[in-house]
Amino acid sequence: MLIHPRIPVGIYEKAFPDELGWQERLEWTTRAGYDFLDISIDESDARLARLDYTAAERAALRQAIVNTGVPIRVMGLSCHRRFPLGSASPDLRARGLDLLYRAIEFAAELSIRIIQVMGYDVFYEPSDAETAARYRDGIAQGVRWASAAGVMLGLENVDVEFVDSVEKIMRHVREIDSPWFQAFPDIGNMTAAGYDPVEQLALAQGHIVAIHVKDVLPGQVRGVSMGQGIVNFENAFVVLAKMGFCGPMTVEMWAHLHPGNMSFENAVNARRFIKRFI
Repeated sequence: MLIHPRIPVGIYEKAFPDELGWQERLEWTTRAGYDFLDISIDESDARLARLDYTAAERAALRQAIVNTGVPIRVMGLSCHRRFPLGSASPDLRARGLDLLYRAIEFAAELSIRIIQVMGYDVFYEPSDAETAARYRDGIAQGVRWASAAGVMLGLENVDVEFVDSVEKIMRHVREIDSPWFQAFPDIGNMTAAGYDPVEQLALAQGHIVAIHVKDVLPGQVRGVSMGQGIVNFENAFVVLAKMGFCGPMTVEMWAHLHPGNMSFENAVNARRFIKRFI
């Protein structure tokens, strides 16, 4: 008998209030109907400090995972907006590489399968050919670390021209040419940038390690409730089905951007919305 795989659907941790502890976040994840949590290591000092967790703090997080039965499968590594791998500043680049190394080490220890790296060569400074070349060098170094640790790096298309499409993701994937560096498309971001997800997703056939799902409006890539934006989910999911995609899928939401801060209800509604397409 052929057993079809069940598509795992996770939720971005920022969908829930920041004040929750790990046990509560994981409990909310399963109560809202999700299979895993997507942890954030962003620009803030508070989330960067997670990479400095002591052995006891890491053990406590592992215990929360055991207690709830909810894994952390994906890490969103957006701290490179603040410490870009392509920066003209050697100090910022060194800090960015250090954070990448420690994120990979953290992921390996916590059994996090995929680190989502952002397609920002730089964010708060001008982008040019030199920043692009430095970014590629930094990513290549990260792929060497990730391959040694058995952790996958997935490149996300973002809200800047440098990597705003799957086509641009695949240029980097083919250049690096490693099984440990693949595509992590964001359907919402590509739609907001004016790209057709049907055409774009097909360009990454055989290279999509995970998917980010959210709704958007023109010029607004955060805070749009599922079904209230311009993303054609039905067509995008038809393409994924034809491609045989069976990987993790993360619903991306931000608690503080939704009316009344009704984060749990919004997370539940988003899961119900996505379920019909899956």
